[in-house]
Amino acid sequence: MHLKQHAIMLASALAATFAAVGAAGAHPHVFAEARLDVILSPDHQSVKALRHLWRFDDLFSSTVMMEFDKNSDLKLDDKELKDVADTVHASLAEFNYFQLVTVDGKDVPMTPPPHLMANFDNDQLIILFESEPKEPIKLAGKIDFGVYDPTFYTAIDFTEDSNITVEGLPSNCTSKVIRPDPDEAIKENQKTLTEAFFNDPTGTDMSKIFATKLELNCPPEG
Repeated sequence: MHLKQHAIMLASALAATFAAVGAAGAHPHVFAEARLDVILSPDHQSVKALRHLWRFDDLFSSTVMMEFDKNSDLKLDDKELKDVADTVHASLAEFNYFQLVTVDGKDVPMTPPPHLMANFDNDQLIILFESEPKEPIKLAGKIDFGVYDPTFYTAIDFTEDSNITVEGLPSNCTSKVIRPDPDEAIKENQKTLTEAFFNDPTGTDMSKIFATKLELNCPPEG
């Protein structure tokens, strides 16, 4: 079965690139290490953009290589890499590109990135893209940034706290990396999780409660 057919049939966009995968279970099948840079505006008063880099596991990367290496030369040329990027870009659209962005607990609308870049490094697939909020996010209150797959099919995480960063925060702001304890997250959200399942047993976005996040806190100055 070809990748584009998977993109239609499977809930998770990145699961689409597996050529011989069964139905998605409630645990990850694809793994990636992430880096996220939060880019501030020149005056350092708002968030201008998010810069993402995802490095995928060897198995997933080799599957992508086999699927897109149309001339069978064991490497992807510029056109083949563009095909990878375009397919992932289209497939991730309905999942907001796996982005978690909230202000005081409320989701922030993000503008879809105009394109993605794909590359291979040490036989691993690298995906890069930059996205912007539809309106600049003012540095006020509690702001969270992270990456998660609402279908649980893809595990994208930050192996080091230093891989999710922001530079140039104003003096009234603090930042910290939050790594939720799964058991505590389930306990604290038991009622919501149960209601979400019964309202939509095919899938919810509650997996965000398990996502590693960069939390900014910017109380008013004075």
